[in-house]
Amino acid sequence: MSDASLPKGNYNYPTAYRIGCGRRAELPGACADMGMQRPLVVTDPGVAKLPWFTEIVDSLRAAKLGVAVFDAVDPNPSGATVEAGLAVYRGGGHDGIVLVGGGSAMDAGKCLALLADNPGSVFDYEDVGDNWKQADPAKIAPIVAVPTTAGTGSEVGRASVIVDERDHNKKIIFHPKMQPGLVVADPELTFGLPPFVTAATGMDALAHCFEAFCAPGYHPMADGIAIEGMRLIKENLFRVFRDGHDATARTHMMMAASMGATAFQKGLGMVHSLSHPLGGATGIHHGLANAIFLPYVMEFNRDVIEERMGWLARAIDLPRPGFDGVMAWMLQLRTSLGLPHTLDGAAKGFDAAMAKQLAPLAARDPSQGTNPKPATEAELEGVFLKAWRGELDFDG
Repeated sequence: MSDASLPKGNYNYPTAYRIGCGRRAELPGACADMGMQRPLVVTDPGVAKLPWFTEIVDSLRAAKLGVAVFDAVDPNPSGATVEAGLAVYRGGGHDGIVLVGGGSAMDAGKCLALLADNPGSVFDYEDVGDNWKQADPAKIAPIVAVPTTAGTGSEVGRASVIVDERDHNKKIIFHPKMQPGLVVADPELTFGLPPFVTAATGMDALAHCFEAFCAPGYHPMADGIAIEGMRLIKENLFRVFRDGHDATARTHMMMAASMGATAFQKGLGMVHSLSHPLGGATGIHHGLANAIFLPYVMEFNRDVIEERMGWLARAIDLPRPGFDGVMAWMLQLRTSLGLPHTLDGAAKGFDAAMAKQLAPLAARDPSQGTNPKPATEAELEGVFLKAWRGELDFDG
């Protein structure tokens, strides 16, 4: 018997995953496990200057691997970034990618792997329709991911976010085989993160878990992972903000970030559909944008997520029940991390004219398709403006 109202879903869950302090020492063996003899290490200029990064590269060379480094990844990587890395990859005859860094390095490096032997531009594989089927999965290079932040969870993701210079918008690039084959997560690599980066990336992980939990559709595994991810963030984000060398809390935050990216296979929502075009236009840190948008999007979605907020408040043991309890926690957490309440001053150049310009891009963003409540372009523009002016109908 078939009934369209019965629960149904298709699931794909993450990769081999190793987590623990000191596990970066396992990286040469991880490369060998993935069949790499000439890995290209992809990172950003800041990470490339850190002492432990040199130690990692030296360990790969000591294992007789033909390693090279591409360290020109921008904070918001563009199509040009991917093309530059691809030239290094192909020119060096490399046979795999080692991603070392935060979301930017992960996103750029996964696209290098996708295009290693596949034709065309990175934007030919934008997450629209079945574009991903144009790529031959056998020609996607193997990937080992070494995350250095606890935010995007891109180390277990099947997509990347890349700025398209033609319209300055962020585009989602997708292929199932872009997911790294092996993750080596060493919390010690996050010890030196500045407090702001710790806060903003942690709020990015929270946004992933929260939006996945609110997204429509039948996916109990994603819901459970999202709830536990939020509980870990509730218990540990302020701890690592206050003490960046708290190894236990850093471990839990790395896990929560990967859990967020695992859960959002179910979907994201308006927080991300607003953040993506805003980041492309202003360069605002993605996690900071998410942190600012969260309460305004919660308010917009309130009538369709209220029941879920009751479940969430109980599950993560908030002192106040229901929607108001979750909202109060979100606002208090953001304040304790020193993050702003509005876009004013946080997003360079943002104004009412930009809100009108970005609203159509937000409406077309794939994340908007799984927002729990539909929104018109005018409504999206309205949320942009509320986040700019600080207009939140919540009395605390």
